[in-house]
Amino acid sequence: MILEVSVIIPTYNRRAMLLEAIHSVLAQNTGAFELIVIDDGSTDGTQNHLTRFGKTFRFERIEHCGPAAGRNRGVELARAPLIAFLDSDDLWAPTKLERQLAFMRENPGCAISQTDEVWIRNGRRVNPGVRHRKRAGNIFIDSLRTCLISMSCTMMRTVLFRSLGGFDEVMLAAEDYDLWLRILIDHEAGLLDEPLVTRRGGHRDQTSATTPAIDRFRILALTKLLTDDRLSPMRRAAVVEVLAEKCRIYAGGLARRGRIDQARFYEHIADQAPNWPPAKIGCAVKSIRSALHEIPDEC
Repeated sequence: MILEVSVIIPTYNRRAMLLEAIHSVLAQNTGAFELIVIDDGSTDGTQNHLTRFGKTFRFERIEHCGPAAGRNRGVELARAPLIAFLDSDDLWAPTKLERQLAFMRENPGCAISQTDEVWIRNGRRVNPGVRHRKRAGNIFIDSLRTCLISMSCTMMRTVLFRSLGGFDEVMLAAEDYDLWLRILIDHEAGLLDEPLVTRRGGHRDQTSATTPAIDRFRILALTKLLTDDRLSPMRRAAVVEVLAEKCRIYAGGLARRGRIDQARFYEHIADQAPNWPPAKIGCAVKSIRSALHEIPDEC
């Protein structure tokens, strides 16, 4: 069978959930895939437990660097023209790959697509809010405030991922938000409107629970966009508006906790963003990257 898609699962200390995720991939109705599991330095015995699968999939252990690095390494190893990501706490329906591969074949101009999903939180099904509902087409501006592409639902052209340099490994959170926005500048999102993914939330090791002040990573993503000459004037104005909003909200949280210098830094970004010359934006990106190495209080 022709290899059509490389499936990439990064994982860190999620041994039990990972095994369930792997089983959901191996149970797919199509065999036109390879599975690549990247262990991001787990300390819970993940590597030993994966030996039961033998050579069913490719496995590599790396030094703990975060999910962005794990996914990037997976794509480096990928051999197929398409890639699909699965978070180690999520599950696929048995027809997920088969149906999405058919969608991509039927839409050869589609660079990135996703399926619909079911949300489970603390073991119970919940309905996503209206702003989270998936949609197809030109969703760049809508995606500035809410990440509208779900990692475990995504399938994309491998060449596109590599051309954009993959996920930003400095970003310990919102790395998906960052990459999707860079893709959506030039590409519309395809949607297979079938709930073929189970998204499991509410557990203590979720990024949203373990990484404080996630908006600081979104601020970096938005500032980076302002260096991209592919932005139209209308889209640039939309990016500036959302960037200023997020900077002022984050700055307010910093100020309430006595971090006055940091608060002023983000207020300055909000003030300057509408009229930034390119050289100043580049300096701001570097400064924000440096600030990410500090461990903030919860904001």
